[in-house]
Amino acid sequence: MADPEQLDPDAELLHRHVAGDPDAFPALFRAHADRLWSVAFRLLHDPEEAADAVQEAMLSAHRRAASFRGEATVRTWLHRITVNAALDRLRRQAARPTVPMPTGPDGTEHDPADPRDAHAEGELRIDVAGALARLPAPLRAAVVLVDVEGLPMAVAAELLGVPVGTVKSRAARGRARLAEQLGYLRPGNHLASPSVSERGARRAPRTSGSPNASTPEEVIGGGA
Repeated sequence: MADPEQLDPDAELLHRHVAGDPDAFPALFRAHADRLWSVAFRLLHDPEEAADAVQEAMLSAHRRAASFRGEATVRTWLHRITVNAALDRLRRQAARPTVPMPTGPDGTEHDPADPRDAHAEGELRIDVAGALARLPAPLRAAVVLVDVEGLPMAVAAELLGVPVGTVKSRAARGRARLAEQLGYLRPGNHLASPSVSERGARRAPRTSGSPNASTPEEVIGGGA
């Protein structure tokens, strides 16, 4: 039977790192850095915070490499450590939630393709980001991993270290809270939230027939 490490290059790199190869862990990090940053960014909505979370996670993985027992893949193990680092940051921010400007992976503000719709689209993304930021960390993590990242429930549960039923419950509760907060944004619903009332006429009217209109669901799933 083939050695599992020969079939999993990540496991081979981790084994080499534990054995003292100074080049192995940097190679492992490079192989997963983009995806790990993406997961952290989805949870934190801040490129610098996401980068810091990934750095903390990789330092932890570097120190704990010898304790890896192969109960999950190395990729899943790294993702779990990164998710936990991001969740720790979310918990620390819980007492003072902020709504950062929506940014792209390069840290710059992201504008939609049609400049005529830029103002309304930007405000919608801020509304969605704010609603996500106001969710308790466990609910937000479930929504982000399942609905934004598109991970299967079982994988999300493995990353979060909780039963599948818990992820399902948290995701459902998170969606319900988002629906309450963002229902006023649905086409045809003219009930404004306090934040929208405060903005008043700053927001341009949207119509459901506009080819560039986005719903809250599209923004959540499309990379807020």
